[in-house]
Amino acid sequence: MDKLKQMESFVAVASKGSLTAAALAEGVAPAIIGRRLDALEARLGVKLLVRTTRRITLTHEGSAFLEDCQRLLADFANAEASVSAGGVKASGHLRITAPAGFGRRHVAPLVAQFRQQHNDVTISLNLSDRVVDLAGEGFDCAVRVGDLPDSSLISVRLADNRRLCVATPSYLNRRGTPKLPADLARHDCLMLSSDASQTRGWAFRIKDEVQHLRPGGPLDCSDGQVLHDWCLAGYGIAWRSTWEVEAEIAAGTLVEVLREFAAPPNGIYAVFPQRKHLPLRLRLWIDYLKHHYAQPGFWRVRT
Repeated sequence: MDKLKQMESFVAVASKGSLTAAALAEGVAPAIIGRRLDALEARLGVKLLVRTTRRITLTHEGSAFLEDCQRLLADFANAEASVSAGGVKASGHLRITAPAGFGRRHVAPLVAQFRQQHNDVTISLNLSDRVVDLAGEGFDCAVRVGDLPDSSLISVRLADNRRLCVATPSYLNRRGTPKLPADLARHDCLMLSSDASQTRGWAFRIKDEVQHLRPGGPLDCSDGQVLHDWCLAGYGIAWRSTWEVEAEIAAGTLVEVLREFAAPPNGIYAVFPQRKHLPLRLRLWIDYLKHHYAQPGFWRVRT
């Protein structure tokens, strides 16, 4: 408990800018706050604050330690709230990343709704088709679509996803319809560029095995929505998810090709770095996604 008090006092002083203000907020004498800071620095063996009669400033070590303390104190508060008589109450900041197109349709609306239910949580949403380094870039969670590369990250499957090869009737009339996956080598294939998420290429079931191909083409882009638009404009064949093209296939705007070689469904996942204890806000967010993605009507409304 002494260690926790020391961290709380350190955060209070760093946030309020003075021992007096921190002591007033806690209802103790400034000397007590000072002794806690001295004990903390002595235990860590580093200087966290530079204290003068005019102001208090953080050292380099102090700035780094402040972020860790704020996160630990928030996690401690969440742990207490999750078992308290008042029920579950999450707080703190949540940083989420998702693929751009999928994120616009199926993550962003849920972020806003989740925030309405948990008004002590603040959320930053990053939408990008590149594979974000969660730990290196400070993200709590990613929503990812498709096969996951081997990594130290933890994943929770949220829903199934199937990808299809599609093209417009006009493109197929002009260039012919591929009969085998190998025929894609003679077509204009619209590819996600190498910094995006489809690093292994397009998946097909060939002779009862899933094989990956990387067909070429004159156009590639890091944004899946652009590929979708190019496909609708008749510039080539694209490999897109059912959530993105189902409505257009039903309307006849796009045609599925190579259906008999379509790979089995892959997944939509919540992915997060390994942690001994997940913050309550992150656990609730993942549960919120699982609940909504399990509802069939959720997908019908948005496709």
